[in-house]
Amino acid sequence: MKAVQTICRRLRSSKGFFMEPAAPCVGFSTSSYSCGRKKKTNPYEEVDQEKYSDLVQSVLSFRGNAQTQESLFEEDTLLYGPVSKCKSHLQQDEEARLTGNGFPLFNPERSLKPNTANDATIPLKIPLQRNKIPSVTRVLQQTMTSEQIFYLERWKQRMILELGEDGFAEYTSNIFLQGKQFHEALESILSPQGDLKERDENLTSGYIESIQHILKDVSGVRALESAVQHETLKYVGLLDCVAEYQGKLCVIDWKTSEKPKPFIRNTFDNPLQVVAYVGAINHDANYSFQCGLIVVAYKDGSPAHPHFMDTKLCSQYWAKWLLRLEEYTKKEKKQNIQKPD
Repeated sequence: MKAVQTICRRLRSSKGFFMEPAAPCVGFSTSSYSCGRKKKTNPYEEVDQEKYSDLVQSVLSFRGNAQTQESLFEEDTLLYGPVSKCKSHLQQDEEARLTGNGFPLFNPERSLKPNTANDATIPLKIPLQRNKIPSVTRVLQQTMTSEQIFYLERWKQRMILELGEDGFAEYTSNIFLQGKQFHEALESILSPQGDLKERDENLTSGYIESIQHILKDVSGVRALESAVQHETLKYVGLLDCVAEYQGKLCVIDWKTSEKPKPFIRNTFDNPLQVVAYVGAINHDANYSFQCGLIVVAYKDGSPAHPHFMDTKLCSQYWAKWLLRLEEYTKKEKKQNIQKPD
């Protein structure tokens, strides 16, 4: 031990060893490693950093928009195409119910061509009888999906937050009033008994201005604000209009909106309402076979969006309407059982 200490003192005083290049490396260590072992080099240090400095800087300085779930789905669809989804158990059950609940939309005992010989010059206007039979509107309201209820409630809460409770009540009241006035104006315009002066006044309305290009293709009005009833399926409704649109007899449903609805999927449950009327009409002796038409008018006078529903599309929505009607019937039966005598 003393010998080692003596050697260390000599090394400090001599400022290290000076050796020939050919001489082997000499070192002292208390571990198993020799002092002459080469240090590991980082491979990235060998890269020409000046050559790639601009690229590195651009990557590090880039700040892209945060991706959302929707944007990721859009990218996947663009790169790999649409996802081929397997049918869930709920969808399979729904299809099974559709095949079991196949009440026809069209009445096989009646001709598909409307009997124009018996068409009256004055449009039908059958009053709606209030009875225990549910209306189409009530069935749709009572069978909304949980998703529909969620979005409706969220919209309501946002409006209340913006307008307050009283302001929201006034807003909904005005929307209802505008819709009522719009339908009254249309009835005046389309009815041969309408007041000409009143028609001219109605043309100043933004909603009426919005549908001017639609009205040019509407003719042969058969019914206005008239009740219809499905005797077999037991529901009633008050349809807006039955008339020819571009030569095809249709149930026309007039809607108002503050937002554009260029596609039929934007109209939510409106197609179900129309096909419910179509199905009832085809089993009602007062009417003839129909197609469907949803017209969305805008307050600012922007051109309305017409959504024509041919027989194929009507049949698709008719199947969905039957499911909603079945769900409503089950709910009513369950509530009646739970009610005390």
